[in-house]
Amino acid sequence: MYADVPFEITLSAAPASAPAAGETKIHGSVSPAKQQAISPVGVYVQHYRRRLESTDAQDQNDHLKAHSDHVAAETAKAMQNLSVGDEEDEEESEELLLSDPKQWKDQDHYEVLGLSKLRYRATLDDIIKNQRKKVLRHHPDKKAAQGYINDDGFFKCIQKAFEILTDPVKRKQYDSVDPKISTAIPSSKDKGADFYETYRPVFEREARFSNIQPVPELGDENSSRADVETFYAFWYEFDSWRSFEYEDKDVADGNGNRDEKRYIEGKNKKERANKKKADTQRVSTLVENAMKADQRMVKFKEEDKVKRNAKRNAREEESRKAAEDKKAAEEAASMAAAETAEKEEELKKQRQQAHKLLKKEQRTLKGLFKTANYFVPEGTTPSAAEITAATDKLDKIIAAKPDLEKTIEIRTEIEKAHAAGNGLAVVDEIVAKL
Repeated sequence: MYADVPFEITLSAAPASAPAAGETKIHGSVSPAKQQAISPVGVYVQHYRRRLESTDAQDQNDHLKAHSDHVAAETAKAMQNLSVGDEEDEEESEELLLSDPKQWKDQDHYEVLGLSKLRYRATLDDIIKNQRKKVLRHHPDKKAAQGYINDDGFFKCIQKAFEILTDPVKRKQYDSVDPKISTAIPSSKDKGADFYETYRPVFEREARFSNIQPVPELGDENSSRADVETFYAFWYEFDSWRSFEYEDKDVADGNGNRDEKRYIEGKNKKERANKKKADTQRVSTLVENAMKADQRMVKFKEEDKVKRNAKRNAREEESRKAAEDKKAAEEAASMAAAETAEKEEELKKQRQQAHKLLKKEQRTLKGLFKTANYFVPEGTTPSAAEITAATDKLDKIIAAKPDLEKTIEIRTEIEKAHAAGNGLAVVDEIVAKL
């Protein structure tokens, strides 16, 4: 059975930040209005109609109580449906259930919430869902109903784990030092193991600490050189958010000694810096070991070595050829110089020989003048003046520096003239021609 129920709807005022009527922009036309009949249903409509129809306050209260009980039952049912079967839950050991909430730093927060298999891979939905299941199972009220009084230790551990893992900063701090996640890296001495099976999970594990996402993948033997070099360049400059605050030594609450507090804080800061430095070195060692074991890098280095050797060989060949050309040029120049020196030496000898012959011919010419009695008539003794005159003419002939051939010619001409009896006249002619 349906009935018309009036509803009074009052629209709220526009917010102060809303634009004025004249400043609004129309982005489309409004569809035409039409009248539509609706039939409201549900417990809230029923309650509203009952309140309008009834004047008995007690009746309204009874109806409200019934409605409240209905909502509570539905909520409990929903919470019950939220809890999955025990076969899907991680087993809770007795040691885990007896965890001391005061030692919360030593507890495994993921194990407390049943997420020890997922750990840092667990999403926020996983954490919230498991926390609700754990709360339903270990709530102190439920424990008290079962006869366990003051049994809220594990419940406090659950709350602490939930607090840590739902706070982004605190969760990073815990994940940084999660004792159940190995930080070991493969040794450079592991030669027989498969490279990709050995190093891929390690790099994927360490990639969760990267401030830069996504992280380049290790790839495989078919990866290009550019991808491989990009991968190692990224890890050589690895920017990690990993921190070590979670392992700080706590300052006791209410400790009034400020000097002690400052000392502990300074010590914590120093230890964090040392751990960060050691972790950075650990990642660097991982990258170096991977590069040594990566056959792709070995191949790239061999290719580079061949290229370098080819360039070096080309340079050496060019240098060798240049040296040979230089040596050949030097030898040619040396031979040419030797030939020139030899020719000069030969010319020198020839000049010396010609000079000797010239001197000899000049002496012969001088002897001719003396033998010819200085060209005075035969049987006559030449006077000093005649000797001087003849000698002066001889000196003029020699001073003219005729060559050997000319000197021989002059001597021969004078000899013939002397034999013909007119030697002095020929000498005068020769002197006149000089």
